[in-house]
Amino acid sequence: MTDKQTLTVFYDGSCPLCSREIALYQRQRGAETICWLNVADQDLNEGLPEGISRDQLMQRFHVQSANGNVQTGGDAFLQLWASLPNFRLLARLFSLPFMRWLVNQAYEAILPIRPRLQAGFSHSKQP
Repeated sequence: MTDKQTLTVFYDGSCPLCSREIALYQRQRGAETICWLNVADQDLNEGLPEGISRDQLMQRFHVQSANGNVQTGGDAFLQLWASLPNFRLLARLFSLPFMRWLVNQAYEAILPIRPRLQAGFSHSKQP
């Protein structure tokens, strides 16, 4: 991570759904300040957070702030959104206690059906 990068995003590049969503974020203003690491890339050995396995990074969405703090799940999305100017209002809204709880509950509810969602996205073209 360089001095300009504020956040590291760890994503599963082998997941068609995840790849499409990350591609959306990467096209946003401010994305150049984020380090995007595809943890499905087996050649990637540097930059992974200490104490978290590649398998754990593949199973859940993780972000790491410049100070080394790691967030996962819905909280990780909130931190990513706060880093992108076009998503900051959304981050503020969903950071309110009840809304934050909802974001995390929604994330947890989607995890078990992610494989079925992936299958649907694997048949469509990537942006």
